[in-house]
Amino acid sequence: MIIDPPPTPSASDEPAPAPARRPSRRTVIAGAGALTVAGAGALTVAAASAETPRTAPGSARPDWDTCLTVARAVLVRDEEDQPLVPRYADVLLKNGLPRSRRPAKKVLVVGAGPAGLAAAHLLREAGHQVTVIEANGNRVGGRIKTFRTGGHENAPAPFADPKQYAEAGAMRIPDSHPLVTGLMDSFGLQRRRFHLVDVDGSGRPAYRTWIFVNGIRVRRADYARSPQAVNRSFGVPAAYESLPAAQIVRGAFAPVRKEIEGKKDKELVEGWARVVQRYGHMSMYRFLTEEAQLDDRTIDLIGTVENLTSRLHLAFIHSFIGASLISPDTAFYELPDGTATLADALYGRVKDLVRLDRRATRITHGERTVSIDTVSEGRGGSPVRRETFTGDTAIITVPFSGLRHIQVSPALSYGKRRAVTELHYDAATKVLLEFSRRWWEFDEAAWKRELEAVKPGLYRKYQLGQTSDDGALLGAHSSVPKGHVSAAQRAHYAACRRITRDQPEAAGVIGGGSATDNPNRFMFQPSYPVEGSQGGVILASYSWADDALKWDSFDDAERYPRALAGLQEVFGQRIEVFYTGVGRTQSWMRDPYAYGEASVLLPGQHTELFPHVREPEGSLHFAGCHTSIKPAWIEGALESAVRSALEVHSA
Repeated sequence: MIIDPPPTPSASDEPAPAPARRPSRRTVIAGAGALTVAGAGALTVAAASAETPRTAPGSARPDWDTCLTVARAVLVRDEEDQPLVPRYADVLLKNGLPRSRRPAKKVLVVGAGPAGLAAAHLLREAGHQVTVIEANGNRVGGRIKTFRTGGHENAPAPFADPKQYAEAGAMRIPDSHPLVTGLMDSFGLQRRRFHLVDVDGSGRPAYRTWIFVNGIRVRRADYARSPQAVNRSFGVPAAYESLPAAQIVRGAFAPVRKEIEGKKDKELVEGWARVVQRYGHMSMYRFLTEEAQLDDRTIDLIGTVENLTSRLHLAFIHSFIGASLISPDTAFYELPDGTATLADALYGRVKDLVRLDRRATRITHGERTVSIDTVSEGRGGSPVRRETFTGDTAIITVPFSGLRHIQVSPALSYGKRRAVTELHYDAATKVLLEFSRRWWEFDEAAWKRELEAVKPGLYRKYQLGQTSDDGALLGAHSSVPKGHVSAAQRAHYAACRRITRDQPEAAGVIGGGSATDNPNRFMFQPSYPVEGSQGGVILASYSWADDALKWDSFDDAERYPRALAGLQEVFGQRIEVFYTGVGRTQSWMRDPYAYGEASVLLPGQHTELFPHVREPEGSLHFAGCHTSIKPAWIEGALESAVRSALEVHSA
């Protein structure tokens, strides 16, 4: 069945001038701040200053120049609407920063994530004296974090099998991100396809992973062919009963895509600017209800199945940008041995420049001087020490959620301070569980063979739901290393286990992810086995926003039996026999160095805050993925590294 799409947004070739509107609360606050400093005579000056938004009173829409600024950031274009990525790639991957007759500078880089490490390398190669200040005492890489043995962290084995590893942070690299893929190639790092969709034995998409919602379990391929049972369970109108959730979303986005599809150069920039101007103030929920004309039950469906629930209160622009810049045809890659091998390579070039265990507490800056006070964290009983670093200029890559707790003197501009205070950072939490066999790849014959080896008749007992529910069978398979499943884990497991004990057929999947409405929300299977190991680590729960915060309420150890119980509800009780008792979890909102998953913006923040985010402030420059329109992606961090290095080099 075909339904009519919502009305296409109207747009003329030339944007109409924005009508005037009354001063907002923001402009009143900014003006009041100016009055406090300069007295009543400053009112006229404050009203005419660059800090005053350029939107005329009476309009709910941002001014056109601001929309163009955001559009250029989306597309990574300069003020002449020319692509910046080829120039950035030349600097990052080939020729470095251009030659300059300006004297070398003493540069401080705060933060040793990919942005800070890449900028430090470029600046040193250009002849500058660079020091990198990193708060973490034993790791670099920011949100590139792999649970693994060894690496630059010299980490102990995180799992029962020391060969196993799993991603706490970045786990997939789109082939549409040329800076990061080019950087991996320049380091000689091997990459392989990350299976966002599960594949069969010959590597073709299979769509055999599960959707388990409202008590209904269905393969993704079967849902795509016949979505009626799942859709009716949400009570969607008859017009949507036969449409898969992904198709409903595509239909909702279609009128907006018309503004940018098939356009190039200046027309493409202006198309994006119109999208920003018309929809930038909308949340995803408001867009779906007012523009796409979807009812709440249909929104519940697509929110649950297509991972929109956690984003409904956030900016529509954020989700639309992601859907536009990464198409369904985008290929994803992963790095064997973990994404942290990229952090190893970045760190290896500048290791002698990096001062670990130095948390910035105060930044004092002048026109050509910067002083940064730091304190160590006193890990392992070592004394807490203070140290001050000085330079001519600095690149600040700390997330704004962390910069909020660093004193800056003199105060930054009002627009920058507002961005530091208000930029929204979202929560994201992963719970990873280790198994001694890759049961998600099993067929029924493999399940029967392995369960009968544990105890004759056990295969049939699982089918009938007649096995013990006290945790006695946790790690019962002979392949499970002894000593990791504690009595406390068994007790927690028995308390948290699901009442339903039905046993679905074998998953039989390689890679890909399943979705559920239980607290686990999204589960991802590894795309490849780890060489020399018969087991594997599954991402048992991947959640965002409020879903993540609910997991964050639990201690780490309590998350594992709860995540196992949620995994069993989708895949069946019998997976317990391969559970090693070992898990790892990452809460990015609780991480003392990340302060959240990424800057996922609220409605209006792209136009109200983003133009201020990356603007230099005298001798201070700003980098990190939050200063791009690719938050949470390594590509955005690398774009910012080249941009900020060019700013420092040419200043």
